[in-house]
Amino acid sequence: MEEEVSSRSYDLGLLRRLLRLMIPYWRSVSIALVFLLISSVLQVLSPLLTKIAVDHYLAPNGQLSLPWLEKWLSADARTGLLQLSLIFLGVIVVNLILDFGQQLIMQWTGQRAMFDVRKKLMSRLQVLDVAYYDRNPVGRMVTRVTTDVDALNELFASGIVTLLGDILVLLFIVAAMFNLSVGLTLTMLVVMPFVFGVTIVFRRAVQSSNRQIRLAVARINSFLQEHVNGMSVLQLFNREARATADFDVVNRDHMLAYRGAINAYGWFYPAVEFLSMVALASLLAYGGFHVDAGVMSLGVLVAFFQYGMRVFRPIQDLSEKYNILQASLAAGERIFSLLDEEPKVEAPGKPVTVPENAPIEFDHVWFAYKGEDWVLEDVSFRIEPGEILAVVGHTGAGKTTLSNLLLRFYDVQRGSIKLGGIDLRAFDPRELRRHFGVVLQDPHLFTGTIGGNIRLGSTHVTDEALALAADQVNLLPFIEELPEKFDHPVRERGSGLSTGQKQLIGFARALAHNPRYLILDEATSSVDTETELKVRAALERMVAGRTSIIIAHRLSTIQRADRILVMHKGHLRETGSHQELLATRGIYWKLYQLQYKDQEVRR
Repeated sequence: MEEEVSSRSYDLGLLRRLLRLMIPYWRSVSIALVFLLISSVLQVLSPLLTKIAVDHYLAPNGQLSLPWLEKWLSADARTGLLQLSLIFLGVIVVNLILDFGQQLIMQWTGQRAMFDVRKKLMSRLQVLDVAYYDRNPVGRMVTRVTTDVDALNELFASGIVTLLGDILVLLFIVAAMFNLSVGLTLTMLVVMPFVFGVTIVFRRAVQSSNRQIRLAVARINSFLQEHVNGMSVLQLFNREARATADFDVVNRDHMLAYRGAINAYGWFYPAVEFLSMVALASLLAYGGFHVDAGVMSLGVLVAFFQYGMRVFRPIQDLSEKYNILQASLAAGERIFSLLDEEPKVEAPGKPVTVPENAPIEFDHVWFAYKGEDWVLEDVSFRIEPGEILAVVGHTGAGKTTLSNLLLRFYDVQRGSIKLGGIDLRAFDPRELRRHFGVVLQDPHLFTGTIGGNIRLGSTHVTDEALALAADQVNLLPFIEELPEKFDHPVRERGSGLSTGQKQLIGFARALAHNPRYLILDEATSSVDTETELKVRAALERMVAGRTSIIIAHRLSTIQRADRILVMHKGHLRETGSHQELLATRGIYWKLYQLQYKDQEVRR
């Protein structure tokens, strides 16, 4: 699935919402704006100082530019020029200090704002329902938290404030120019329509290129996420060369996406530079004639030349900052679309307390992940407190869906699931899941330690409970052999640990939290025979006194279950004990025969 990229113009409402992210830092932003305002005024002051030097000392004509300043200057030319040079240097130093302070404040403010936005995004990702992750690839969400937030930093740190600064400088320069000479100002502004025309063409070209760049970045992120996670499969089937070739295509698209922007920047700056030279040439001719005629001072012409060289710089910056603004708005729209995403599975306004040792009942349950492609159809059964219920069936029969619904990862479309006679939708999903222990076929281990992966951040799991849980699932002997014991480091996804060791850690994790209800989803399907024997022994201790649901492919692990449900194509077809189901010679009997014959062949 590709990244959504909007091509429409962004309204002020989105910009206002982005700017509201800066409200917690209004003091810092206010100081930066004051620095910016003073700096903008100082940038206009320097050419006036040059005019004073020319008209007051080098080519005196009796005209005053800044009377309040000129009355403090010495009548001696050398002394006066030295004074003006020191003032000029002071203006430059103060301007540098203000610029440094403004940049420092806004860069740090941008980082703090990014920290807050990433925190909000992570919080939102953790409350969204599983269906959202079914619809959206991991690479897209990684892009939201990384690339898109970085684009916002461009707006906060160097975008909106610099944009405002360029506008102020442009306005102050034009005002100063009109104050000095209306004729010269109009001469300078003759080329402005052409400059704005070039700028509009440039903006559209870069905007189009930026959309392609964002698409290409999203594709690279998704490609890398998918292929790095599946690297073992690529190597197993010797698909490295094909993967490299596929990546070359994606990588080349990313490179070519920059071509439009590179070309636009390549001609934009020379074009603006050429137009500025045309303006300065016109200024030289028009101003030179007036100076020669004695109707304009030489200082005015010199000051205008300095203003002329400065007036086009903010226009160039405005064009570039506008594209930063557009990229930031596009990133902001995608970020807000995630922050505004509401979970489909929500807690009720007044959640009910989860009952202890209560029966579980599926009452005419219908469920589809998409549309009306039903995965479960009219499924009804009841689990008594303390009962061990096994669920078997072919792949795609709907076994795992039962556990997903029971944990409220999804809500049913028809019928209901009840715990103690209360509909699951009356419970807070977080509180409900706290009472369930779940062991999956492939337990997910996080980077950290073995102990940390068992605790999962829970403070109520003591060291004693940790050791007891590990002992009960036959994991403790392995841990005791490690130098760091429970502090043994675990790398990403548990690499370095065997499948059996990861499975036992998953069992210990479920047991350490002392759940009231237990779900084992294909928990022994990918372990060897020796590990399975350990798991079986652990299993008997885990399910004792707990309402347990065992979803299994290996029928040898569920023969002692109190009751077995046989699922087939979304329907509950058979129910009974192991012996009862064998006696009916139905679907369960066929599954048993297939596995038994398979075992005979292996022998």
